[in-house]
Amino acid sequence: MPARLLLALLSGVVLSLAFEPVAAPVVIPFAVAGFVLSVRGLRARIAWLPGLLFGLGFQYVLLFWMRAVGVDAWLALASVEAVFLGLLGSLTAVLCRHRWWPLWVAAAWVAVEVWRSGWPFSGMPWGRLAFAVVDTPVANALPWVGSVGVSLLLALSGTLLAWLAVAESRERKVAAGALVGLFAVVALPVAVPWQADATGEITVAAVQGDVPGNGDDILYDFRQVTQNQVDVTVQLARDVAAGTAERPDFVLWPENSTAIDPFRDAQTNAGIRAASAAIGVPILVGAIVDAGPEHVLNQGIVWDPVTGAGDRYTKRHPVPFGEYIPAREFFTRQFGRLAEIPRDMLSGTRSTPLQVAGTEVADAICFDVAYDDGIYAQVSHGAQLLTVQTSNATFIHTDQIDQQFAITRLRAIETGRWLAVASTNGVSGVIDPDGEVIASAAPRTQRVLVERVGLVDSVTPAVRLGAWTGRFCIALTAVGLLVTLGSGRLTYRRKRNRQAAEDGPAGSDHPVAAPAASGGRTAGE
Repeated sequence: MPARLLLALLSGVVLSLAFEPVAAPVVIPFAVAGFVLSVRGLRARIAWLPGLLFGLGFQYVLLFWMRAVGVDAWLALASVEAVFLGLLGSLTAVLCRHRWWPLWVAAAWVAVEVWRSGWPFSGMPWGRLAFAVVDTPVANALPWVGSVGVSLLLALSGTLLAWLAVAESRERKVAAGALVGLFAVVALPVAVPWQADATGEITVAAVQGDVPGNGDDILYDFRQVTQNQVDVTVQLARDVAAGTAERPDFVLWPENSTAIDPFRDAQTNAGIRAASAAIGVPILVGAIVDAGPEHVLNQGIVWDPVTGAGDRYTKRHPVPFGEYIPAREFFTRQFGRLAEIPRDMLSGTRSTPLQVAGTEVADAICFDVAYDDGIYAQVSHGAQLLTVQTSNATFIHTDQIDQQFAITRLRAIETGRWLAVASTNGVSGVIDPDGEVIASAAPRTQRVLVERVGLVDSVTPAVRLGAWTGRFCIALTAVGLLVTLGSGRLTYRRKRNRQAAEDGPAGSDHPVAAPAASGGRTAGE
């Protein structure tokens, strides 16, 4: 057992190396295999322990950036996420009893990924296997099967590798053949990549205005944050007038480019109107908007130079305990720091794209980019371009900004769309449908990125599949459990019957001989 626990812990740490800042996705199959081997052969009531240690090793390293909020926040979030992997340990121990366990276990891995990505309190998708593959050939599978499907392929590579390690001589050839077959399947999208021709082009300007002071507190001087966006946009207008920059069709500002309601604060409102009038095109403004005395909205607002504020997107996935407090009365009483968040942010429900300068634009705000639902819905309803408005100021001195930017690039590949991301102070960029970064602004710099981008109408198979890939994995896990438990009970019943036949009738040590004919003595006599 100590060896199993050590293997689980080390495998979890190794899996974290697949993500930024190390970004070595080649470790994924080996880490998954190590997890499987650490629990295979154990009873479910024991297997949760190595599963939990695997989760702690993985999540504590992966989410180390959460210390920017507080050590307590880091430990709490990483521990909660590790519990899911502890449960996966017990599931894996059960499923490994069946002949086809590599398939069942891979499905269970993805089922748990889907589960923890949406629950509790909207979940935490960080650390999904697919989020590590943006710079690998495996990324070519994203537009075909989506991030959930890619996670399934990666998990299956690990379970097949574990099978190869424990298989007996006859089975080893089958395991090796299955592994080679999986690599062939993954290679298909490389040979036949998803391609979609652009139906038009527009010019987008993504503004990174920077954050005053140390850069990690958006509220340190929130008026200057807004003024920075205004100044950069006005300077862009001057460059356009001088002929040194191309006039954009619209301008993209980051999340929290106004940290105060622009409809109630005259100074903020005047700054947006001045910038909009100067550039003469719509600005997609990231703003905090009041929604009553106890609630706020985090919105992307299309601000037209003539008609003013128009179409809006509201953040779908506010951060629990960061942007709103679930069960506020209970948690603020237990953890006094949470009272520093005076109002709760409400969730948006929009599933249709924004109309910006005659273009259908799918918007995502900050952590929204890690969730499938909002982006899939908007692309399904005709979005031709993706935008991400984000404020990574809290995490600007951590690896979180690079992890999020990798997920952002993945979304461009998955949807087959060009993508523009504007951050308050890093990382901003323009990304093509292959995930290549066409232009970027380094963290803690003030810059505007003006780029010509394509508009795409076709919808990738991944978006058409939507949530069904995850549902399939959940159903496959359920079937695997039923088959495994059912076959286990059948085997137990057969063993019990065979033992009963060998023991004979109850209370007898040996079979009773037939009585002798004609009243003779029995054999026992």
